Amino acid sequence: MKRALSVAALVVALTGSALAADLPSYKAPPPPPLPPPPLWTGFYVGLNAGGTWGNSNNIWTQSAPITSIPGSAAAARYAAFSALGASGVSQGNTSGFIGGGQIGYNWQFWGGRLVAGVEADIQGVAGSNSNKTAITAAGGFPFFGANEVLTTAITTSKRLDYIGTVRGRLGWLFTPTLLVYGTGGLAYGGVSVSTGIAQFNNDCAQFPANCITSAAFSSGAFSDTRVGWTAGAGLEWMFMPNWSAKVEYLYYDLGNVSYSGGLLATFGNTFLANRLIAGVVSQSQTRFNGNIVRAGVNYHFNWGAAPVVAKY
Repeated sequence: MKRALSVAALVVALTGSALAADLPSYKAPPPPPLPPPPLWTGFYVGLNAGGTWGNSNNIWTQSAPITSIPGSAAAARYAAFSALGASGVSQGNTSGFIGGGQIGYNWQFWGGRLVAGVEADIQGVAGSNSNKTAITAAGGFPFFGANEVLTTAITTSKRLDYIGTVRGRLGWLFTPTLLVYGTGGLAYGGVSVSTGIAQFNNDCAQFPANCITSAAFSSGAFSDTRVGWTAGAGLEWMFMPNWSAKVEYLYYDLGNVSYSGGLLATFGNTFLANRLIAGVVSQSQTRFNGNIVRAGVNYHFNWGAAPVVAKY
């Protein structure tokens, strides 16, 4: 009996082993590969667009007499009366749309938390042209009394044609994909500004037989590339491999611009046969500084970055 039970147990054991060997084996699947960390080191290029507005919108003009009929006290007084004190013309809100591109290089260091780099950009400016005219009237003409009135019209134009920067950047990675940075460096821009002055008097309306011709004109202009400085801050987000988006604020200052006008001439009366009896020269000044707010997108090449090898 014992021998029979032993044989039966052996048969059952052998049968179970055979059945287990025939069952399919189960192995847990490997974990999904981890995405490679964002690589900030390397060259990048991109596009940007935004807006700009100026901080200094006034153009200040003043003038002084430079000539009169020798020995004529009246002509000297007229020249002094025609001269302007410091007169400002506000250009209003000198704002415009900007659009352009940038190129730069980043270096990620200090355990991958800091990013330093250099960036150069240039933008065209649309809609920043501003033209204004200011008109003033002054009584008390020095020849004949309070009935004389001298009217002065000053027309100015101010424009920023393009602006670019070459800046250093230093930022902190709050997350592997989110960079907050400060930036500063050189700014340059194409600027244009002009001033025109016209003066008229009512002398001939009161004394048609013996009056001073009622017209005098002066103009001056400046157009060049100015160089200054810029500083600001921004936020950049690596939203997918090799691609980032940014928003940025910059303050720029291209300095003061001064330029001279031509001769503001007053001509003689009927007795002086339309000779020049007085002359005035003008000087204008303004400043080109302002603000930029823009958004952009960059493509990062990551040339030379070490490949990421996933291990399981």
